[in-house]
Amino acid sequence: MKTPLQTAIEAALAAGDLLRQNFGGTLDVNAFEAHDIKLELDVRSQDLITQKLLAQFPDHAILGEEGVAGCADSPFQWVVDPIDGTVNYFYGVPHFCVSIALKHGEDIVAGVILDPMRNELWAAEKGSPTTLNGKPVRVSQRTRLSDAILSVGFSKTKATINAGMPLLEHYVQRARKCRLMGSAALDLAYVACGRLDAYIEQAVSLWDVAAGKLLVEGAGGIFQSVPREDNPQKISVRAWNGVLELEA
Repeated sequence: MKTPLQTAIEAALAAGDLLRQNFGGTLDVNAFEAHDIKLELDVRSQDLITQKLLAQFPDHAILGEEGVAGCADSPFQWVVDPIDGTVNYFYGVPHFCVSIALKHGEDIVAGVILDPMRNELWAAEKGSPTTLNGKPVRVSQRTRLSDAILSVGFSKTKATINAGMPLLEHYVQRARKCRLMGSAALDLAYVACGRLDAYIEQAVSLWDVAAGKLLVEGAGGIFQSVPREDNPQKISVRAWNGVLELEA
């Protein structure tokens, strides 16, 4: 029997191959939304990941952006984003990833994020260091906001966009740079390996950040989240290196 982390890595690599092979080609769109796109490839990628996970752990549950599968009452729940950064992918921007995490109860016990275009794979198990392509990584040690690079994400509703604009204005005047990258999971992976000093977003789904939470914590950083009062299915997130003095 393979370990959950081994299984997640194999599933992410299989999905990554699928995404890389189809990148830049003609894509079938299931839905155009105001600030998002739903691709047929999202569904195909999640189906492939689900098949890989349930083949090893048939009694586990799957919670993904494209639906649920498996044993619904299992204490083990895989949290899957088959393409995090779908809009980037659709427009030919090579900044997207596959994100897979395993929850046991309320604890995230394994997490994998794969950038298939750069062949970068972050992985972590609870209580163990985060790795990038097999080598341990750590968060940055920058303490001054004026030296820092932050990612400030924006969600897809008017309320969260309005909430995010003052936040962006606050930090863009104080940090060295602010970035809007288009992939929450990769933002967290970048915090984990020190490329970004912090990631802040007003409203994301669990599958956007589950694996990244474990990566950041396993690399010595801090991840905080609170449910949104206007939408309990969404959470507000702050993740940073743990020594940077965030002001908001």
